[in-house]
Amino acid sequence: MDKLKLMSYDRKIVLEDGSEYYGYSFGYECERVCELVFNTAMLGYQEIISDPTYTYQAVVMTYPLIGNCGTADDDFETKVPTLGGLVVREYNDVPSNFRATKTLAEVMEDYKIPGISGLDTRELTRKLRDNGTCKVIFTSADTPKEKALEVLNSTEIPTDAVEKVSCKKRWYSRTPNMKYNVVAIDCGIKLSLIRTLNARGCNITVVPYNTSSEEVMKMKPDGIYISDGPGNPEDVKPVIELVKELKGKCPIFGVGLGHEIIGLAYGAKTFKLKCGHRGCNHSVQSLINNTFKNHSQNHGYAVDAASVEGTELVVTHINLFDKTVEGMSCEQDNVYSVQYLPSEGSMFYERFINLMKGDK
Repeated sequence: MDKLKLMSYDRKIVLEDGSEYYGYSFGYECERVCELVFNTAMLGYQEIISDPTYTYQAVVMTYPLIGNCGTADDDFETKVPTLGGLVVREYNDVPSNFRATKTLAEVMEDYKIPGISGLDTRELTRKLRDNGTCKVIFTSADTPKEKALEVLNSTEIPTDAVEKVSCKKRWYSRTPNMKYNVVAIDCGIKLSLIRTLNARGCNITVVPYNTSSEEVMKMKPDGIYISDGPGNPEDVKPVIELVKELKGKCPIFGVGLGHEIIGLAYGAKTFKLKCGHRGCNHSVQSLINNTFKNHSQNHGYAVDAASVEGTELVVTHINLFDKTVEGMSCEQDNVYSVQYLPSEGSMFYERFINLMKGDK
């Protein structure tokens, strides 16, 4: 690399294999170790940086220009973003959007999220695609590589991601003319899904991930929602046990991590994907009516299809890229789940409503 150009950089990231990528700092400036993943979406960076599922992860955005829309107060997916870091090709700090209230860098500064721009995100994405996700350290450009690798190799990614992002006490999201009472198990819940259920006449009681089944049933739910969230589903044992105890007692709907937890509760197994599914154009096939749709996804683990056989679950949807499980159901227990984020008009919300009504 040209020595003069190298001197102009103020930040860098170092990967486990020793490769270094130099760039310019934006957002919060700190040294941090995360898991490095990539997202192929062309838009929605505010939803990405505020998605709790990215806890302890740094995201490489494959779309080259990020920041040009700023951020809007109504578009956050969580009240306190916990993204580990952000890697972009070009950062724009002058938003052109009438709804913008802050720049992306200002939000990242507020929530202590480091960012780096100016590096080759195409090369970095290909490396992750071919070799899989890995650990990365955000550090100063003048940090010796040997020192950065020493910190990187001695730092473990925590396994308490759901505990970190789950609410610490119950809270409520109510709607006029309420028809249904839904208890949402917060493993890293997205605010957009709460709004979608509110719009369908559901009062939502959001509870911590380690709430007992007895406490949940005292709230007399018409339905239970198991939210999406970060990390390995096998680490979320309280929710796995809760599903085991409550299946068949009232309708249960799981999304993302909630889908994987339902699989584990019924005796299926999960595994870590090589580079995960993160983007807004993942093609999914319904095995029920043989339809095909693109969906937004963000997950690093999946349910093992072979392990579903012999359980009470049936696979209802598969990913067309790699044939992984995207949906499951247990008709007799009124339990069903999807790996992806259902769109606002999705049939899955209507199915949840119909099950709470008592319709089959």
